[in-house]
Amino acid sequence: MWFSLLSDRLLAGGCIRPSTAVKGLKLGFVAPQRLFVALTLVLSGLVLEPFAWLQSFVWGRRLQTCVLPDDPIIVIGHWRSGTTYLHQLLAADPSAATARNALTIAPQIALLLKPLLYPLLKQWMTVQRPIDAVLWGPDDPQEDEVGLARLTMDTNMAGIAFPQNYPGNFRRCVLNTTREFEHCLLSFTRLTWLHEGVGKHHLVIKNSAHSARIPLLLNLFPRARFVFLKREPMNSIRSLVQVKQRLAQLVGLQAAPSACRQVEETVTAHTQLMQAFEQSRHLIPEGQLVEIAYEDLVQSPLETVMRIYSALNIRGWSKVHDVIASRIASGKSYRAQPVVLEPEAEQHLQALLS
Repeated sequence: MWFSLLSDRLLAGGCIRPSTAVKGLKLGFVAPQRLFVALTLVLSGLVLEPFAWLQSFVWGRRLQTCVLPDDPIIVIGHWRSGTTYLHQLLAADPSAATARNALTIAPQIALLLKPLLYPLLKQWMTVQRPIDAVLWGPDDPQEDEVGLARLTMDTNMAGIAFPQNYPGNFRRCVLNTTREFEHCLLSFTRLTWLHEGVGKHHLVIKNSAHSARIPLLLNLFPRARFVFLKREPMNSIRSLVQVKQRLAQLVGLQAAPSACRQVEETVTAHTQLMQAFEQSRHLIPEGQLVEIAYEDLVQSPLETVMRIYSALNIRGWSKVHDVIASRIASGKSYRAQPVVLEPEAEQHLQALLS
C-alpha cells in the first residue's frame, strides 16, 4: 500500500525542479502534518536535477530550434467534462503526438532518460488513476498542466498544492498568465514534440485550464484548432469537488478545505472559467472550433470523434477509424465510480446552482 501511494504521489506531483519548489514555498505555508508529502515531492526532484542539467546540455540547442506545428488540436472545457476520455481517443491516432505520463512525470529529464522511464513506470505505476479509477499506464495521455507544474508554480496545480488558497491561485495562474508561464508552456510543448513527434503529423494538447488562455494560445499557435467539451455544470462540479479533495490528500501541502467550502470555491471557479472562454471565443477564427456535448461523446464516441476530424480538417480518418474503434471497445468495461458528496455539501451545491 505504501509503495502504491508513493507511486501515485510521484505521478501526480513529484519530481518538481528545485527552483520550482523554492518558488512554491513562497506561495503558502506547509502544514506540519504534510511535511512528509512536501519532502517526497521536493527530494524526488532534487535527485533528478543533475540529469536535468545534462538534458539541457544535450538537448538545449534542439529545444531552442524546434519548430512546432502551428495548428495543434487543443481539447478544452471544464474539468470532468469528458476531456480525458476524448484525449485518450484522439491520442490513439498513431499520427498524433501528445504529452503522456512518461513525459509529464519529469519533463526536465524525459528526453534524456526516455529508454529507462518507460520500463520503470510499467513496473511501479498503479493500474488505476488514484482520482477516479481510470486505467492508465506510461503511454496514456496526460494533461500538460501536470507536466508544466514540474517547471513552474504558475499553473492550476499551485491551487492543488495549496488548497487553502485555491481561489487566489486560480485567479493568478488560470485567469491570468505570467511571462514565465508563457515561456514554460512553449518549452514544454517543444519537449512534447521532441519526445513524441517523430513521424507524427499533428499535435494534441489537452488542458482544461487552457479554456481561459485562448489569447495566449492563439498568439503561440495562430492556426490552433479547439475542441470545447460541454457538460451540465452540476455534474462536472460535483465530480471535480471529489477529485480536488482526493488530490489534496495525495499531494496537498495543506489540509483540504471542508467539502462545503470546496463546493463554493469550485462553483465560483467554474463560472469564471466559462466566462473567460466566452469572452475570448470570438478570437478563434472560423473553422477552428468545434463544440461537443459530454453526452454525445459518452453515448456515440466513434461518431463524435469522426465529427471532430471532419470539422477541424484532421487528416487520415479512414486510416485511424479502426484504431479508435478498438480503443473505444477496450474501454467499454470501465464503469465510472459514483460521485457522492457529503449531504451538507450536496445541499449547498444544489442551492448555489438552483
